[in-house]
Amino acid sequence: MEGSMANSPTSSAVTLIANYLPQFHPIPENDRWWGPGFSEWTNVARARSLFRGHEQPQLPGELGFYDLRLPETRNAQAELARQHGISAFCYWHYWFAGRRLLERPFDEVLSSGQPDFPFCLGWANETWSGVWHGAPHRILMEQTYPGEEDYRRHFEYLLRAFQDPRYLRVEEKPLLLVFRPEQIPDLPNFVALFRQWAKEAGLSGLHLVGYCPENWDPARKGFDASTYAHQSIMKAERPATWPGRKMARIRRRPLHVYRYRDALPFLHGPACDRENHYPSIVPRWDNSPRCGRRATILTGATPELFRQHVRNVLEKIRDRPALRRIVFVKSWNEWAEGNYLEPDRRHGRQFLEVVRDEVVSFSRSIQSESPEMIRAA
Repeated sequence: MEGSMANSPTSSAVTLIANYLPQFHPIPENDRWWGPGFSEWTNVARARSLFRGHEQPQLPGELGFYDLRLPETRNAQAELARQHGISAFCYWHYWFAGRRLLERPFDEVLSSGQPDFPFCLGWANETWSGVWHGAPHRILMEQTYPGEEDYRRHFEYLLRAFQDPRYLRVEEKPLLLVFRPEQIPDLPNFVALFRQWAKEAGLSGLHLVGYCPENWDPARKGFDASTYAHQSIMKAERPATWPGRKMARIRRRPLHVYRYRDALPFLHGPACDRENHYPSIVPRWDNSPRCGRRATILTGATPELFRQHVRNVLEKIRDRPALRRIVFVKSWNEWAEGNYLEPDRRHGRQFLEVVRDEVVSFSRSIQSESPEMIRAA
């Protein structure tokens, strides 16, 4: 993959982009909504086992209960990621008609130049509600789309990040992930304006990726690519295509508990035969720290099963051009979803080591077939 740091070649034949949650520090809004000092760790630390064999609480390992306001923490995360085959972080970014939340960690990454590790941004354009806490009708922060003036202000904020030499690029175009493109009411206008302003700012363009529902065609929506982790496994709404209908439910209501082994065929997304679909790797899933007995849980995730998952996803992109061998990891640090790669007290670095080993093996096999060099931002 070509990036603005094109003089930094890597032997990796795949670009792994790990979604990164910034909600590990207190903010005034969360203090008001959930109590003083709230962060994602609040939910993680109070989680309890809900049935025999339920592995909760899942607690952090060597990085501890970190605070993302500390540069030492952010540097340690980046170094762990670099050592284990992660190519870039995709920092979730929150923009509510000009109001930003959880912005401090990334703003400091941008202003300080540290860590010196590739990144891109993902706009998490969802309304914040109390759904995870049993109050689905409580609106905390509504996502609205006021129109062109707001898009312009949003783009101008993002532009400084796009111009950073660490920013991840595809064919010299900064990659921007949009979490819910189908919720943008004037999506064609949004896409056209962002592409126009990128050109006017001297960029080569934008590489727009939609984090999409299944059967969403990015090309028809003006996007360059899509990615997907089976949202209907993880959310309360469960459409007819939800794979749970094909999986053995092993706990009674209200919990939705399935075997991680059984879920593996569904996690990477349904469109891996398309070059413009970037599959997902999902280390594990258990959102009971947020949802309690309303949770969906994939039980029995082990490093060995995760290895099968990673290997299978990498094989699905083997025959793609180098610039399209992109995989998203959901996620680096979604601890309250039980969805993380960071070391924990039960497995240490084992999930990270699986990623490292499989990336090295895949890269060697690709290079044995073709001497091409893969370059990453």
